[in-house]
Amino acid sequence: MANIEEKHSTLETIISQRKEKIDKIKELGVNPFPYNYSVTHKNKLILENYDEFESKEVSIAGRLMAIRKMGKASFGNVTDSTGKIQLYISQKDIGEEKYKLFKLLDIGDFIGCKGTVMKTRTGEITIKVLELELLSKNIRPIPIVKEKDGVLHDAFSDKEQRYRKRYLDLILNPDVKETFIKRTKIIAATRKFFDEKGYLEVETPILQPIYGGANARPFETYHNTLGMNLFLRIADELYLKRLIIGGFDKVYEICKNFRNEGMDKSHNPEFSAIEFYEAYVDFNYMMDMVEEYFKNIAEALSLSIVEYDGNKIDFGKPFVRKSMFELFEKYLKVDISDFDKEELISLCEEKNFKYDPKWNYGQFIDELFGEFVEENLIQPTFVTDYPKEISPLAKMKRDGNEKLVERFELYIGKEEYANAFSELNDPIDQRERLESQAKLREQGDKEAQVVDEDFLQAMEYGMPPTGGVGIGLDRVVMLMTGQTSIKDVLLFPTMKKEND
Repeated sequence: MANIEEKHSTLETIISQRKEKIDKIKELGVNPFPYNYSVTHKNKLILENYDEFESKEVSIAGRLMAIRKMGKASFGNVTDSTGKIQLYISQKDIGEEKYKLFKLLDIGDFIGCKGTVMKTRTGEITIKVLELELLSKNIRPIPIVKEKDGVLHDAFSDKEQRYRKRYLDLILNPDVKETFIKRTKIIAATRKFFDEKGYLEVETPILQPIYGGANARPFETYHNTLGMNLFLRIADELYLKRLIIGGFDKVYEICKNFRNEGMDKSHNPEFSAIEFYEAYVDFNYMMDMVEEYFKNIAEALSLSIVEYDGNKIDFGKPFVRKSMFELFEKYLKVDISDFDKEELISLCEEKNFKYDPKWNYGQFIDELFGEFVEENLIQPTFVTDYPKEISPLAKMKRDGNEKLVERFELYIGKEEYANAFSELNDPIDQRERLESQAKLREQGDKEAQVVDEDFLQAMEYGMPPTGGVGIGLDRVVMLMTGQTSIKDVLLFPTMKKEND
């Protein structure tokens, strides 16, 4: 609850009043911003082991989040990184001078307390404070949150403000911390998974003279000393393949990628991914790897069934494996495996699906799949048999079908989580495909890939058969924590200007 004298004050008045309190605190001979404090225990440890701590002295520190001043004896709550605990502060125990200091405290101040652990008459575990130290004086008031019977009321609930001021979100909505603690566990489990399989973790450039490895628009910058344009990477694929060419058999990178394109609940301009490549294997091998990886992450979080966006995702069962055309036949009720472009146009018109006549065969297949099939892919499903035109870095299907490549994407809960190829290692074919992409760019496709001569030269030295995978880690965190917006798993998501 707010201090009575501040309840109806303006923000400017409150800040002024608190600055005056700083002066009064200094007059007491107290530094309102000291350098350190010795902490012996965290709140959660005390609360969960009361029998061990009863009547023992502890030293805790944290943010004061409630004050109930009652003359010469008062109560308060202090919150540390593990949770909150109640304080009992009396003038008799801490002395008159320190009680004067206490009366100058506000919600939001950081304090340190040394005292003994006890229970109140109502049975609440409490620290009976014997020594009190101010560690940092709060000047700007924290939004008021009321709590009754363990339920928060009037919480900091405005989604946009929570994203813009994540520090307040973490202070006032402590459950949010659990999502980011799980995120850290997922990243750690990811690293452990690949390390134990003998992969080498590497780092590749974020600033690149030529971007590539995905169909996306880049962010562009300029290096003053070199006098050259550079791009923030959209993917690290081409650099990791250079390492395979150089003689590393297994490499992975947990990376930040940047794509200058639209934003929605599953896309942020800056995002985290893992890409991994292994020599002498193909996309079938990588399909097994990806399934094992997702099951491993679920196990690391003690999950078998994940509830996501109203669906229960079962990681205990084998993942479904289907070609795009099997799924088209199942959900669109038509076999389009032998359709040409004109037949696909007729299908779009029959289904009243808006299309661009400039699309190539692969783009038609991709757009139709996104419209009519993706929404049905709830349980983990590997989708194979992608068109060559939209997969310029993948080998052609080994059955001789020159329209398709060896590629899979993993879908879970209607979203794509992984993209993988039997990597193209024929430098002549690769050049032809990248040059075809360059023609698409000339025709106005700003997401088409560019020709990277250095990468092509590297391939000409010889690249072994290779399997490669990219996985969006933010989406993995969303899935495993039940969050349906990417902003809820990024501590500081990209936001438009407040006055826009």
